[in-house]
Amino acid sequence: MPPNLPPRWLPTPMRNALSRTGWLVLALWTILILAAVPTRSYIPIDETRYVTVAWNMWLRGDYLVPWLNGEAYHHKPPLLFWLINLGWAIGGVNETWPRILPALFSLLSATLTWRLARLLWPARRDAAELAPLVLMSMLLWAVFTTATMFDILLSSFALLGLCGLIEAGQATHPAAARRGFLLLALAIGGGLLAKGPVILLHLLVPALAAPLWAHGWASRWRGWYGRLGLAFLGGAAIVLAWAIPAAMAGGETYARAIFWGQTANRMVNAFAHQRPFYWYLPLLPLMLFPWFWVPQVWYGLLRLVRQREPGLGFLVAWLLPVFFFFCLISGKQMHYLLPLFPGVALLFARALAEGAGRRLGAGLLPALPLFAVASALLAGVRIPEMAQTTLTIP
Repeated sequence: MPPNLPPRWLPTPMRNALSRTGWLVLALWTILILAAVPTRSYIPIDETRYVTVAWNMWLRGDYLVPWLNGEAYHHKPPLLFWLINLGWAIGGVNETWPRILPALFSLLSATLTWRLARLLWPARRDAAELAPLVLMSMLLWAVFTTATMFDILLSSFALLGLCGLIEAGQATHPAAARRGFLLLALAIGGGLLAKGPVILLHLLVPALAAPLWAHGWASRWRGWYGRLGLAFLGGAAIVLAWAIPAAMAGGETYARAIFWGQTANRMVNAFAHQRPFYWYLPLLPLMLFPWFWVPQVWYGLLRLVRQREPGLGFLVAWLLPVFFFFCLISGKQMHYLLPLFPGVALLFARALAEGAGRRLGAGLLPALPLFAVASALLAGVRIPEMAQTTLTIP
């Protein structure tokens, strides 16, 4: 068997994904883990707070309502805390697992990005092989791969739902779209448990625009929107299975917070991180480093626009409206945009493939120095005040 091929005992989807670039993505992901996990502590205030919530859940034995410093913690849903406690139940309480957990979802996101590329461009395997590498090598994504936060988890569920949307949109008959809508419902439910209603922004915006990018039966809007409503109800049922008992156990204030405050207050008047409308724009070249600065990306994108490349309509219907809504929301942090990074990686990968053809090595070169720099930065993270930090309720 040629050395570039994955072992035959792996399942067929994994054999397809673990091509030459797949192994490179796995190697670079491992470098990030080895550089960051053993060399830094949790960074205040976000990481320390979330691990403390998981620890309080463990101490109390209460896995329904998250707690922090004796009060019900309503700022985030419980999925991350559940998964941390699940790992502790299997391997014992340790500080390594909460950082490896989001890294596993980062790798899952890279795999789902590959899958989404295959759905969008079935004949362009080169673009599918490049997309996970582009994603993993973007600066902001690389930094947050080992951060104990919610955005990488949310990205995985957003990608799962988008894969379901594409499968449903490409189906020739409503019955053939059943699997896609099932994936969408699971993604909505999982995303709601991961970071709340923001998952609806990532999934419902491209879903509502389906007649603009989908073909076949999906262009008949009544059937599409009817099944989309059922998928939404299915996802809502998943989160309500937790939220209703949690609201009853957590009290009136907690119930009001999880059903309303997590979304409305942050969109209209954020309690923190208030930024101007344009705040994200000057940061994009840094967040998307190094690919933002690769000329072949922009040459390739220009060619794709001129050719009206199939698949671009879906990405535009997802990325542009969602980015605009994030600009409108008063609370802004760079990592809030992480679920959009796979879509940008798909655009950049398709553009690189357009310019490089089958010579994928030309597109891989900018990623290698990035990982050397990122690994050195992550390995050198030190916060002197970390040991003196005291946790308070936000």
